[in-house]
Amino acid sequence: MLVFVTVGSTRFDALVQAAISEQVLHALHAKGYRQIVIQRGNSDFGINGQDLMVFEKNGMEVETWKFKPTILPDIQRADLIVSHAGSGTILDVLRQGKPMIVAPNPTLLDDHQGELSSKLDALGYLTATTVNNLAATISTFDPSSLIPFPPFDGSRFRRLIDQEMGYSVDSS
Repeated sequence: MLVFVTVGSTRFDALVQAAISEQVLHALHAKGYRQIVIQRGNSDFGINGQDLMVFEKNGMEVETWKFKPTILPDIQRADLIVSHAGSGTILDVLRQGKPMIVAPNPTLLDDHQGELSSKLDALGYLTATTVNNLAATISTFDPSSLIPFPPFDGSRFRRLIDQEMGYSVDSS
């Protein structure tokens, strides 16, 4: 089984380092995962100029790279997503119906990732944790306990605008 870890376009060294820590790799291996792919963005990985790296650690095949034009194929082939709590990434993953653990990056703008992840966790769509608790969260994570995210309905926005503007609202 495969885990995909993504930090988005920012720098989130703590999540990248946690993802390859002995504790997290052990927790993943114990759950049956054998491969971890890490999109590390601008995070420091202790290497100079090398984008793609593949190595083995603690019984796990580890692949890491900075950026790709799209991560959708990586999301689609993964059995579990571990991610920062960026809204775009969360929506992409939940719309693919993939189980997700998010660790908000507390160094970003007023901890907005923490607020979003807490709310979506409370609604049952994903599991929120901290970088420090990632291994423990993986150990107890049960994807079957998550609630499927509702499908996209573009007409809802139109109805909201129509209602706000005073137009007659079609309930269809």
